[in-house]
Amino acid sequence: MSKALRVAPVRSASVLFGRARVQFVQLLISGVSQGCIYGLIALGFVLIYKATETVSFAQGELMMLGAFCGLALMTVLGFPFWVAVIASILAMGLFGTVLERAVIRPILGQPAFSIVMLTIGIGYVLRGLVTMIPNIGTETHTLPVPYKDMSLRVGALVLNAEQLVVIGATAVLCLLLFAMFRYSKLGIAMQASSQNQLAAYYMGIPVQRLNGLAWGLAAAVAAVAGLLLAPITFVHANMGMIGLKAFPAAVVGGFGSLPGAIVGGLVIGIVESLSGFYLPDGFKDTAAYIVVLIMLMVKPNGLFGEKLRKKV
Repeated sequence: MSKALRVAPVRSASVLFGRARVQFVQLLISGVSQGCIYGLIALGFVLIYKATETVSFAQGELMMLGAFCGLALMTVLGFPFWVAVIASILAMGLFGTVLERAVIRPILGQPAFSIVMLTIGIGYVLRGLVTMIPNIGTETHTLPVPYKDMSLRVGALVLNAEQLVVIGATAVLCLLLFAMFRYSKLGIAMQASSQNQLAAYYMGIPVQRLNGLAWGLAAAVAAVAGLLLAPITFVHANMGMIGLKAFPAAVVGGFGSLPGAIVGGLVIGIVESLSGFYLPDGFKDTAAYIVVLIMLMVKPNGLFGEKLRKKV
């Protein structure tokens, strides 16, 4: 009888430890999934900054617009899921290029503050235009995806299909971007232009055209983030506010580093997920900014940022 009493607490402790471990892994996967969204939006920040040395605060609204574009193509025009996804990404890429040509390019060379305020204004205009659409802009919508409410069970773990798709799509997109910047002439030209625009111009590289392509690429990546996020948080006019969490991700990773944007997003997502469960209420909303403050104190240039020195 005494032996049974001694064994019971040990088994109970092992069961509790196993449940805690499963819970931790679940939170980790959720944080990685959310961090991938942050990382994709942060990629847009970095792409535009490297091309034009401009910070665009309209990335969140471009993500929102991409989600609404996919929703309209699927529900209004009746496009199949994959056709709507590809068409939305291409449409947003074209929209970003036109936006740079019509709105951003005319004021390049002006103080950076003016350009930043312009991008903030663009975000508000886009959100306002969507809100003005009757019966659409003011409502919350569900994006009809084929993997909705599906899950995969691995032992005691229950993995949501939405989260797995986010992680897988982010990995594929990162590989495509790596291949483009490493092996294609366009990617190499964009790298050269980001390092020294004047030297690239004298070498015959069309710098202005590449700037437009950078904005188009950033808008297309934002559309991918919106289409991946929509099945999790629904489609609504204020979903672009998530860009305020993606900006800290770009800072943590290093504002001039494309890999750093993804890593910074993962850091923010994981910290946010764990703090929301293990810490008191309120920490989840401030976790991203606390991480940024710590990073700025410890390593101001970010995890992968380059050290810049200015002679005075």
